[in-house]
Amino acid sequence: MGAGRALRLRLGLLLGALGALCGAASGLHSLRYFHVAVSEPSPGVPQFVTVGYVDGNPFVRYDSETRKKEPQAGWMAGSVDQGYWDRETQISQSNQEIYRVHLETLRGRYNQSRGAHTWQRMYGCDLLEDNSTRGYSQYAYDGRDYIAFDMDTMTFTAADEAAQITKRKWEEDGTVAERRKHYLKDTCIEWLRKYVSYGRAVLERKERPVVRVSGKEAHGTLTLSCRAYGFYPRPIRVSWLKDGEVRDQETERGGIVPNSDGTCYTWASIEARPEEKDKYRCRVEHASLGEPGLFVWEPESNLLTIVVAVAAAILAVITIIAGVVLWKHKSGKKKDYAKAPSTDGGSDSSTTGDPILRA
Repeated sequence: MGAGRALRLRLGLLLGALGALCGAASGLHSLRYFHVAVSEPSPGVPQFVTVGYVDGNPFVRYDSETRKKEPQAGWMAGSVDQGYWDRETQISQSNQEIYRVHLETLRGRYNQSRGAHTWQRMYGCDLLEDNSTRGYSQYAYDGRDYIAFDMDTMTFTAADEAAQITKRKWEEDGTVAERRKHYLKDTCIEWLRKYVSYGRAVLERKERPVVRVSGKEAHGTLTLSCRAYGFYPRPIRVSWLKDGEVRDQETERGGIVPNSDGTCYTWASIEARPEEKDKYRCRVEHASLGEPGLFVWEPESNLLTIVVAVAAAILAVITIIAGVVLWKHKSGKKKDYAKAPSTDGGSDSSTTGDPILRA
């Protein structure tokens, strides 16, 4: 596969994964921005793309082909004036040029010849149930971790020697960490509250899960599967009970993955003795339910359930593959790189552009 085609595939999977979220990953509300810059743009692969999400729902987008920041949600389109879009467009155009320079700088640091390379960033904030906050700012080069900022300790975590250079440069600047923390702790949260107020009817909606229980017997073992479809928001708990007792240690669980309509899907399975099937119940707890729901396997209706489950499983596998290609989207969990005090600056919504990676 040629380098250009490989880059288009990688970027396509990346943007597909970015567009396939289903609600805030944790806490009450979240704001995330994803930036992607490529060194060799081509038809369908813009030089620079920015996508913003509130609670996992896309609400703004900019790319270097349109050169305009535009709404991605109906509730956003009518909530702000033209001045907002003009300012956001100007910030994104500035970031586009900064990221172009970053790619050139990084190519030199890694001693690479010209070719297809990517520079990515994820940053944003969470507003938690207890009104506390969290902030994230992470960079990656060619899909590998590069540098990350820890808001609590005001430190940077560098993934390799090239990133150590960036860390030292931002430390020498003396203001980058302070500006980054101010954006994540104050500006980001301020705008998150505004965006949630604009789209409250959509962002705080509750959609009940559709639950299906299926069973498959093989070699004297019955595998019971409980699948929950079409629920929102994201937090959910699916458990297997035997004689009313939760059997978490015996339960295998899938991740919470997105459906194309912005809702979520997940599953949990357990192995049982066929003669004990009537002792098992699937319990589902979700914000849309007044009380936990209990569900039992009904073998006579299992054929339709299996057909639906297989279709959902295929969708989940496709989403997971896309997510593997996406640079490890670690909500605040840092690797044990070399860690040292450092500095960085804010970007995107209603703040200034990225600090330059000086050579």
